[in-house]
Amino acid sequence: MTPGLPPALASWREAPRVGLLNGRALQRDGRYVLCWLQQSLRVRDNPVIDAAVRLGNALRLPVLVYHGVREDYPYASDRLHRFILGASLDLASGCRERGLAFVCHVDWEERREKGLVHRLGADAAAIVVEDQPTFVARWQVGRVAQRASAPVYAVNAACLVPPALIGSDVRGRSGFLRRHEPERAAWLEAQDETPDVAPYAGALPFVPDDLVESDLDDLVSALGIDHTLPVSAMHPAGRAAAEERLARLLSDVLPGYASTRNDATRPDGASGLSPYLHFGVIGPREIMARVAAAQAGGQHKRKFADELLGWREWFHFQARQLDAPEQYDRVSGWARATLGDHARDPRPDAEPLERMLRGETRDETWNACQRQFLTDGWMHNNLRMYWGKYLIAMTPSPEAAWATACYLNDRLSLDGRDPSTYGNIAAMFAGSPSDRERPVYGRVATRGDGSTRNRAGGDGWLATTASRPVPQVSIPAEVPVDPYLTGEPPI
Repeated sequence: MTPGLPPALASWREAPRVGLLNGRALQRDGRYVLCWLQQSLRVRDNPVIDAAVRLGNALRLPVLVYHGVREDYPYASDRLHRFILGASLDLASGCRERGLAFVCHVDWEERREKGLVHRLGADAAAIVVEDQPTFVARWQVGRVAQRASAPVYAVNAACLVPPALIGSDVRGRSGFLRRHEPERAAWLEAQDETPDVAPYAGALPFVPDDLVESDLDDLVSALGIDHTLPVSAMHPAGRAAAEERLARLLSDVLPGYASTRNDATRPDGASGLSPYLHFGVIGPREIMARVAAAQAGGQHKRKFADELLGWREWFHFQARQLDAPEQYDRVSGWARATLGDHARDPRPDAEPLERMLRGETRDETWNACQRQFLTDGWMHNNLRMYWGKYLIAMTPSPEAAWATACYLNDRLSLDGRDPSTYGNIAAMFAGSPSDRERPVYGRVATRGDGSTRNRAGGDGWLATTASRPVPQVSIPAEVPVDPYLTGEPPI
């Protein structure tokens, strides 16, 4: 039994995923259990929905699933909005099939609904939310928990192994793995909770949007968001696209994964699942269960598990231990010190933001990396390290390098704003105090492009990728201030 939880959740096998965010008691006059989703946008194998259903069954109340999309989250664009709304459309149909009521609100100038989560929560016996450690989701959940009269339960749906099982005393990845790896097998299977109560059909404090696939493009074009950043053809929205990539992983990528994953020139070297994982269209449990049953060598399965679980869930664990995982102060003290010692060094490779953003710098390899971001909304992992390391030389200070990396990542990439991508950016500022000292970098390690350029056809691949046509996105006068430093956004 998990302390502080009602019996229905405390006795649940998945209870280690659940935490109470405030000290409120269940509201006996509540009309439903509110399940508020922000990034876990899937209806099956979703512990957030399952916790709400389990609690609703115990209280003999229906579950109301709510998903909303605002215009004013940082870097809102056609690319991000269309991907999110496509997932929301599938979520709506999935909830109906599962016997759950679903309501959606798309915020725009003509349809403002101030404080909608609070208003929906006023009629709830309890509120079930996602446990998300980054970006606006973290702020918003905390504010709802403070103001709500009902208890707010946060449920982790992003990780295979519930982070609470790891403890808070782990400091390094090796210690994390020693606790994480033995737990994995126990969490590969799950069963969706079945609602025992008819779907909620009562009054609501707003008129929900009824999303239709054929109307989404027109809806997005009418919103007050960044229309210069188009949708990614490489990563279509929705559950079907995630399933296609999972099938491709099993048939084409996994059989050679250990030897091809670092080769950015290979179309079969990466799964392409990270945008769908970031927005919860698919979860790690489903992926790992399919990988375990796939026809592929053990070394390939182990390497894939190391990436999806050993690294991704380590970054999620790290983010939970930090007040703001996207701030520069997460970089180790010695690295910040050595970079600071060289902050005034001449930077002959410096580039203006306009050339960096459009992938028009003097460095062909960096341009190839950036143009993946611009066009595809994604970048191959092996290229990300070169891209990030070289930003230190291209910007006027290490703080500016960090801010620029986060800005480009968060604005352009469908898997930006994520514990994993912030963890990767932090790794770009790593090295060893025993490394030899260099201009600009101090003792932070640099990175060459040989792992791509020296492959068969690597020169040609880089030249072609660096000259891809890209959208002419809008250019800010300077890198925007980290939104975490400008106050909390509205809900």
